[in-house]
Amino acid sequence: MEGIARDRLADYLGDWLEISRFKDYSPNGLQVEGKAHIHRLAVAVTATREVIEKASSWGADALIVHHGWFWRGEDARLVGYRHKRLRVLLMADINLFAFHLPLDVHREVGNNVSLGRVMGWPSPMLLGEQQLIARADLAEPLSADALQQHMEARLERPVLAVGAIDRPIQRLAWCTGAAQDMIQEAADLGADAFVSGEISERSTYLAREIGVTYFAAGHYATERYGVQALAKHLQDRFQLQCCFIEDPNPA
Repeated sequence: MEGIARDRLADYLGDWLEISRFKDYSPNGLQVEGKAHIHRLAVAVTATREVIEKASSWGADALIVHHGWFWRGEDARLVGYRHKRLRVLLMADINLFAFHLPLDVHREVGNNVSLGRVMGWPSPMLLGEQQLIARADLAEPLSADALQQHMEARLERPVLAVGAIDRPIQRLAWCTGAAQDMIQEAADLGADAFVSGEISERSTYLAREIGVTYFAAGHYATERYGVQALAKHLQDRFQLQCCFIEDPNPA
């Protein structure tokens, strides 16, 4: 039979993404059980109701996301929008898998290495706590303006640059998503500039005062690529039918 058993896929992903080694904010792996056998696999950044409805319409047996459910400190009651999301998922009998930090740092399909590939940056070293920071030396120094324009062209969205925007950039560090508070850690690792998704009020002052350029390129925009790389890997390995579901977010 084509496809893969749900439990076999769960075991494979748990081992290959090394989920047991991470201290994370939500459970990694199978979060909601659905069909016992998987032929059609959808992937997306976040398990929103719109994503689940699109996955159901496409006939997905499973959905893999980066941002799943059951976050630490979150209200555990399944009411309101959480109930509506879950109801759509259960009615369609779709398995929900989520991989947060394990998908950020994986050396083959991780968000960080995947963003680097999209940008054409050199293959990075993975450094810092839980190897969450990617760092690479560019072939030649670039101005902040040139790097900003390059990222905007690849991501097809505005990118905000703050901090030491007049310095040349050669050693670049990045961590997708909401890693703006890693600016100091990136600087300590020798980076001239740091790229992440979001920006806070404090980020601008910190980047200025420690002499680093900080680029806020969008949380969703920087984390679109890991799930797509994972889908390609699973499609090739297990002959699954895969599709990436967009649910664009300007943040």
